Order: sequence, then C-alpha cells, then structure tokens
Amino acid sequence: MNIALFVEQALNGLQYGLMLFLLAAGLTIVFGVMDMINLAHGSLYMIGAFVAAWLLPLTGSFWLALAGAVAATAIVGALLEVSLLRALYTRDHLSQVLATFALILILNDAVKMVFGSDRPLSAPPAFDGPVALPLGLQYPAWRLVIIGTGLALAVVLYLLVQKTRLGALVRAGASNRRMASAMGVDVPRLFTAVFALGAGLCAVAGCLLGPLLAVQVGMGENILIPAFVVVVIGGVGSIRGALLGALLVGIVDTLGRTLLQHALRQALPPQWSSAAGPALASVAMYVLMAGVLAWRPQGLWPVRGR
Repeated sequence: MNIALFVEQALNGLQYGLMLFLLAAGLTIVFGVMDMINLAHGSLYMIGAFVAAWLLPLTGSFWLALAGAVAATAIVGALLEVSLLRALYTRDHLSQVLATFALILILNDAVKMVFGSDRPLSAPPAFDGPVALPLGLQYPAWRLVIIGTGLALAVVLYLLVQKTRLGALVRAGASNRRMASAMGVDVPRLFTAVFALGAGLCAVAGCLLGPLLAVQVGMGENILIPAFVVVVIGGVGSIRGALLGALLVGIVDTLGRTLLQHALRQALPPQWSSAAGPALASVAMYVLMAGVLAWRPQGLWPVRGR
C-alpha cells in the first residue's frame, strides 16, 4: 500500500468517526443523564436528512436546508421526549428497548408517507469536485467539509458541556441524577433540552452524510449500532469519551477494510481475499469494543462518579 492511499483512507476514517461522534454525543448524553436506551436515535438522523432533502429545492441553498432540518429535527425530538419517551424513564431497560424499537417502525412509516421512500440530496456545487492535497492526492472537497464541520462542532460541544451552566447541569445529571434533582435542577426541562440537542446533532450528521449516502427510509438503523459501540468504548455519558471512541471506531473500521484486504491478497487467492477482507473488517470494531471492555469495563474516558 502506498502512502497516498493510506492517507486517503485515514481521512475517510476521520470523516466517518466525526460523523459517528455527532450521533454518539447525543446518544451518550441521553443514556448518561436519563439512563435510557433510545433505539430510535437513528431515526432522528434519518428525519434530518429527509427534511434537508425536502427543503433544498424550496430554498435553493444547502445551508438553509441544513439549518431548517436541524431546527425541525430538534423540535421533533423535544416533542417525542415530552409526549412519549418521558413515560419510559421509570421503566426498565427492556421496556425502553421494546418501546423505542416500535418507535423506529412508526417513524419509518411516517417518513415514507410524508416524504416517500427516498430523496436526492446533493452537496453545494462549490464543493462538488476534488481538492489537491500533498503526495498527489485528489480528495473530495465535501469530505473535507465534513471533517472541518465535525471538528468545529466537537470543539463547540466540548465548550458547551465544560464551560456553560447547561453543561454543568448535564455533567451533574450524568454523574448523579438524583443528587442533581435534590439540588434544585429542573430535571424535566433539562431532559427535554438534552434530547433536543441530541436530535439536532443527529440532523447535522444526516444532512452532511446525505450527499455521500442514500437518503432513504431505514438509513438510521445502519448507523445506530456503530454509534452504540462508540458510547460503550468511550464511556456512558462522556462527551470526550464519545469523541475518542468515535475516532477509534472510524479509523479501525475504514483502515481495516483496506489493510486487511491488502494483507490477505499477499497470502490468499484473489477471490478468497475479496470475500474474506470485508467480512473480517466488518467485525474489527466489535473486536476493538471487546478489547476495551476487557481492559476498562467503564470505557476509555468515563464520567467521574460512575
């Protein structure tokens, strides 16, 4: 493997990891603060992508469509939390899993009735082509935009959680929800704000990945399991852990698909390596998760007090 190909795959892994972070950040806060397993988190990612694809022809601007999709998805998330999910907080995790799985099916059908089964979503024309990088690498401009946006949002989210009053409440709730409530924190309002924030981050990920992937019903389920893997690796309730876990999963998954197939080609016939490489690479992130859990069951960067 030459250096240019390695750098290209590393950038792809960074881009994938940062988008996983936007999904996992909301998921880990909801899990950490509310102690709730929300399988419908990926459906908010799907809703954000569909709303952006619907708004783009109406506004003529990808960025206006993105802003509208984030606002709409945050509102949908807040309404879901107030109307349905709030009743699940006192239930056991099995009840939460069953209820939110049913919500996935409901939201999939609702999106299909409103928007159809799929919609096209294109990147802004200014970022349509490749960008020349060192080593003679031609890299898609839109993937660089995704990397830059993901890094910027990671910094903003870190500052929000570490430097603001809302962040202090979130950290307190993640560390000890009962104590935070006893100290006068308006827990229902905090839960609604946290859920809306997580839904908005899902929408950003859906809008940015929409031009690269198909915007279609059920797209949220494909990315939900990697997001949960990130939460487990990083530590439940930890934003910094979610970022570290997402970058590890993104790099391991992307480089694994390239490096494993390249290594197998040296030892196996082409038809065998072509089949075995992707199959082995697909389990790489689960091997990583198992190794982390064996070493640090609480995750790489857990919330203090857990």
